[in-house]
Amino acid sequence: MLRIGSIVWGVDDVPRAIAFWCEALDYRPLREPDVDWAILVPCNGAGVQIAIDQADVRASRERPRHHLDLYAKNQQAEVERLIALGATRVERDYPEDADYVVLADPDGNRFCVIQKQV
Repeated sequence: MLRIGSIVWGVDDVPRAIAFWCEALDYRPLREPDVDWAILVPCNGAGVQIAIDQADVRASRERPRHHLDLYAKNQQAEVERLIALGATRVERDYPEDADYVVLADPDGNRFCVIQKQV
């Protein structure tokens, strides 16, 4: 089973994005933001969280700024299932401690499958 864990939003200015999206959506930071990363959650507790991420490049087809983080109890099984449905692996250099796998849907839109207890 998968669920949307975060919508990851790539931005140029993290503090500005935090201020804008918190006001626009009645969200708040989940915890103290880093200079390049923040997780925003609804003030009333109901809804999907938004991760604000410092973008390291301009948006392009090869490096989009926005994507979904999908949380999975069994990441490997879900990755295999999604590939069987038409997703493809996105080749990239992963950090040693990566808990995510980057895939693309049949139209090329990227998303991450993250090992989490859901």
